[in-house]
Amino acid sequence: MDDAVLAVENREASQGERPNLIQSFNQLPNPRKLLTIVIAAAVLAAAVIGVMWAREPGYKILFTNVSDKDGGQIIQSLQQQNIPYKLDAGGVISVPGDVVHNVRLQLASQGLPKGGMVGFELLDNQKFGISQFGEQVNYQRAVEGELARSIESLSAVASARVHLAIPKQTVYLREQQKPTASVLLTLHPGRMLDGSQAAGIVHLVSSSVPDLPIKNVTIVDQNGNLLSNMPDFLDGGNGSLNQRQMILVQQQEELLSKRIQKILEPIVGADNVKAEVTVQMDFSEVEQASEQFKPNSPPNASAIRSEQSAENSAGASSQASGVPGALSNQPPGAASAPITLPNPPGAAAGADAGGGSSRKELTRNYEVDKKIEHVKQQVGILKRINAAVVVNFKRVPQKDGGIKSVPLTQPEINQITNLVQEAVGYNKDRGDSVKVVNAAFADRLLDIAGKSFFEKLTEYLIAHTTDLIKVMLIALVLVYLLFGVVRPILRDVIRPNREQRAALAGQDGGVALTAEELAQSEVEAEVVAEAEAGAHLAAFSEMIQRAKEMAKEDPRMVATVIREWLTADPADQKAQ
Repeated sequence: MDDAVLAVENREASQGERPNLIQSFNQLPNPRKLLTIVIAAAVLAAAVIGVMWAREPGYKILFTNVSDKDGGQIIQSLQQQNIPYKLDAGGVISVPGDVVHNVRLQLASQGLPKGGMVGFELLDNQKFGISQFGEQVNYQRAVEGELARSIESLSAVASARVHLAIPKQTVYLREQQKPTASVLLTLHPGRMLDGSQAAGIVHLVSSSVPDLPIKNVTIVDQNGNLLSNMPDFLDGGNGSLNQRQMILVQQQEELLSKRIQKILEPIVGADNVKAEVTVQMDFSEVEQASEQFKPNSPPNASAIRSEQSAENSAGASSQASGVPGALSNQPPGAASAPITLPNPPGAAAGADAGGGSSRKELTRNYEVDKKIEHVKQQVGILKRINAAVVVNFKRVPQKDGGIKSVPLTQPEINQITNLVQEAVGYNKDRGDSVKVVNAAFADRLLDIAGKSFFEKLTEYLIAHTTDLIKVMLIALVLVYLLFGVVRPILRDVIRPNREQRAALAGQDGGVALTAEELAQSEVEAEVVAEAEAGAHLAAFSEMIQRAKEMAKEDPRMVATVIREWLTADPADQKAQ
């Protein structure tokens, strides 16, 4: 019990020795007071913000880029369901994070958001007695809405409107007109469409409408810029190369340059050859249709297409024949002697006519030798190749162990020229040219070694000025935080002020110490602290051993002391 009473007396004594907080604050210098007030205000503000943030539910985005019409319907539905929401700029609607998915599904069941465009759902509730014109208009509106939704799915497009002009069908081919389409795009701030993306939209619209040619599709952005006429995806008919054609030319030049380096590097070394190739390509589309006829007269071979022959013949007739008249009807004269007389002309004619007749017809048709050719030349034909190759001097080892740069001989240059011509597909008739130059390459190490230290330092500082400024600013901020904020706070926490020590010393010894005596006592305390560290450790171990022995001898007293410690104020325990 004596130990318990002693502990209570020590606690009361420590309460009397405890310094007043207000007095300690008043004894601080003015900068310390201001810093303490700022830190306390910052801690209080952080605590208030933390409490408010903990009480406020975490909001997550429900929909973005919502139109005014859809936004009003969504907010009305949220108000009916008593769901808190936040409406931000840009059509952003946010709800508590724990219900965002459920709300999104509920709104989807109501058909929200509609997106401002109607699609093929317009045809779902079509009336039975609708006219053909109304049905055609609804179908065109549905196609326009679906195309607008597809275009809005692109990352750079905020909204889109599509207008289709589909002509009425007619039975006359000459009067039939092609459909046309126009697209109005509203792009996100800071976003732009390149030629390939604009061409993709053009092909998307053209492929969605029957008989809609690509040239009849027009794209305009919100600023009125015509995107469908960008030079990136024109067909090059105006004499200029489009983006794809330029890429093809660059790829061809890089391919030929790599071929030259690949074939020469094993001979002259990896870094001893540089090659540049320029190609001229013809991207014009040429179609030729020719029809040739060849004669069938000799010596050309003739081809018979068809042949027809007809032959008619008739024999002698028993009826009277000959030339009618008096001459043929004269009686023969008196025969006085066997004298042969010539037949009269009429008798001869009659005799010949009575002998028979024949007729033969032949019809022969020859095939016309005709040749029809339809030739379409390939797009992207090489018209000319120009190659420039620079080869470094060859390095020859010397007897003294050094290396000497020696120019190539003319046969070696000719050999390299022949290799380059074979690698690029040289064609003299096409006008190709290959030039090989042998020159000494500048040694980069020698250039660097020739610079002075100050020149190198100046170049480095100029090249890294921005990085150095950033590092210096960060270093200044860290130094200020270390010496202006952290160090004073730690010094106040670790070392109590001298006035408090003087007051404590006056209470203990009954005499207050002056500033000089206090400074001297601090120095002596620092010197003695190291010597007393070992003694304190031994005393602490001895106290632990004595506490164990007391717990074995009188457990009730130890329990009483521990109970006093538990019920005591933490500040009192710290003072003890």
